[in-house]
Amino acid sequence: MSQRQTLLPTGTEVKLPDGVRLHAETGGDPDADLTIVLLHGWTLDVRCWHRVLAELGETGARIVAYDARGHGLSDATPLDCATLGQLGDDLRTVLDELAPTGRVILAGHSMGGMTIMEYAHRHPEHFASRIAGLVLVSTSAEGTSRTHYGLPSPLATLFRLAETAGAGVLARCGTWRPHRAVLPVLGPAIRWLLYGDRCDGSDLRLTLSSVGRCSLRAIGGFRTSIGTQQRLDTLSELGDVPAAVLAGSDDRLTPPACAEAIADALPGTELTLCPGGGHMLMLERPSEVAGALAAVTNRAAGSTPLRAPGRRGNRRATHPGTARAA
Repeated sequence: MSQRQTLLPTGTEVKLPDGVRLHAETGGDPDADLTIVLLHGWTLDVRCWHRVLAELGETGARIVAYDARGHGLSDATPLDCATLGQLGDDLRTVLDELAPTGRVILAGHSMGGMTIMEYAHRHPEHFASRIAGLVLVSTSAEGTSRTHYGLPSPLATLFRLAETAGAGVLARCGTWRPHRAVLPVLGPAIRWLLYGDRCDGSDLRLTLSSVGRCSLRAIGGFRTSIGTQQRLDTLSELGDVPAAVLAGSDDRLTPPACAEAIADALPGTELTLCPGGGHMLMLERPSEVAGALAAVTNRAAGSTPLRAPGRRGNRRATHPGTARAA
């Protein structure tokens, strides 16, 4: 996908209270009672959802996707606003502007999932009045406490120290973006860190392109907040909202234990484990992600079931204190 191609047919923008403008795209029936909002991960942008939407097909819902502040085509963020708390506030503004009425399904990958949790924590009454379902993909409610990068413990500790120090340097680099010449050099490292047993060349190029759109301030600035967030208690208070959680068995950033902890905290959640999957399940396993999104949408809408695309991964329905094979 080129820099100018869009995910959805209608482009718009949302101006936030601090003046930052977010790039957003919408599609589907503008009068639909149900809106699906897609939130991308750290250093990515809306384009990472293109395979999921292609698999999902027609849902009867309106679709909204947007680039987080400092990412994609959105404005850069002030450094003191490069926090998950700010992203949670931004999500509320996006909902008020682009989905002011009707029920909403929130689907978030990685940092996008953490944004959803922060929104639920900071705006519980707004969440309760609007949100009809959740899909959480390759994310964590415990910061990076379970992140070991697929490395032995001593190496993981060194890697974490280097990553944290590097993030601090990048955060002070302002609105500069990674130089285009650097991106191909990062390819092997990005492939290893973010992908499991499958990585189409076009997906890796899209990932690198997204990193190239992200400001150095955002790349480094959000790291502290991502590393320290703790929101299991928030999830446990959400009640029986329809939800699905997906994880890749080979995810080096948010391993399956992160998803299992979320599923244990959030009642009525269906947990899908994707064998061989890495961190980028929207690109690696779009059928599984689309299937989970369709299932949650059906549960929320109470309508005739949508097509469940593709072959699902290994699943188990998880409730507090119980687990069974699906």
